Amino acid sequence: MNWSNFKKYIQPLISNKFFLATLAFVVWITVFDQNSLIDRYRLGKRITQLEKQKEHYTQEIEQNNRKMKELQSSADNLEKFAREEYLMKKENEVIFVVEEE
Repeated sequence: MNWSNFKKYIQPLISNKFFLATLAFVVWITVFDQNSLIDRYRLGKRITQLEKQKEHYTQEIEQNNRKMKELQSSADNLEKFAREEYLMKKENEVIFVVEEE
């Protein structure tokens, strides 16, 4: 396609006021509007990210509630938790901490 054929098809589009109005509208909606398509895309990504975080924290809350019920169920479980998490010990007892890499 040479320049004269290209010009023959493009010239009527450029001079058409409805085409120009539609083009201006599309550019406005895509870039400049308060609720532009670019902003809507970014907000959609942010919403997805926040929903993933919400799911993570919901699972963490459920896990912590299970641990809390287990700790409140008996004194043995509470003692086990205190020994493992806070390295508490009885009076005449020695604790050796083994760390795994």
